[in-house]
Amino acid sequence: MAEVIGVRFKTVGKIYYFDPEENQVSKGDHVIVETARGVECGEVAMPNHEVEEKDIVRPLKKVIRIADEKDMELVEKNKVKQKQAFDICMKKIADHKLDMKLVDVEYTFDNNKILFYFTADGRVDFRELVKDLASVFRTRIELRQIGVRDEAKMLGGIGICGKPFCCATFLGEFQPVSIKMAKEQGLSLNPTKISGTCGRLMCCLKYEQEAYEDLLRHTPKVGAYVSTKDGKGVVTEVNLLTGILKVNLDKNADVSRIYSKNEVRLIKDARIDVNKEEAKALKGLE
Repeated sequence: MAEVIGVRFKTVGKIYYFDPEENQVSKGDHVIVETARGVECGEVAMPNHEVEEKDIVRPLKKVIRIADEKDMELVEKNKVKQKQAFDICMKKIADHKLDMKLVDVEYTFDNNKILFYFTADGRVDFRELVKDLASVFRTRIELRQIGVRDEAKMLGGIGICGKPFCCATFLGEFQPVSIKMAKEQGLSLNPTKISGTCGRLMCCLKYEQEAYEDLLRHTPKVGAYVSTKDGKGVVTEVNLLTGILKVNLDKNADVSRIYSKNEVRLIKDARIDVNKEEAKALKGLE
């Protein structure tokens, strides 16, 4: 076991483990730590606690100190400088006529580096832009291309559900979401119904997926061949949550009968797959 604290550097960012170095901290405190990007100020998301050795990557970076008033004043000054840097970079992008969208700017705590986050449809040759920015700010410059999900997380907004984006409020890391999940949950494969504001599949498709997978293990799927008290037939509709099935019997295929999943015996189950046409129509959502 090893004693660690969990620190995040963005409001809803990934949590990283650090060695507290005999410091006792509480959730919400700020600490100064050494990271791969340099010295940073982060917020304590998880106070002192012990974790299994297998859950950490050695060597652990150590906490330099608990942030004091001067440190927090520097953080606030950096936020002001970030806004100024954003405006300057926007002008430089326009001057160089680059097809890119600036999303955010971030100063490292020690001001040794400025990171510019942007989105673009393809690769962008920004070498001249970097030189131009370096001559203005006289420090290390890094331009980092991000995806539309990351853009939504940084900017925030309101989702189609009427609530703030999950990624910007509580999701520390993105979870993989697939078109097959939407199909297994019986959702319409209309892109406007299953995609978020970012244009990708909604993150919330993941939330209930385990429950649907469990239900699918115990419920015949559409296309399954089953035996009922009235004879054998093919399942044409399924309500996973209620366990109600609609079955077309072999002896009268034009008439559907309603059964509970407990009233039928599975002979041969079907598979839920995303066919080529569906995959083509929904290309780019995942």
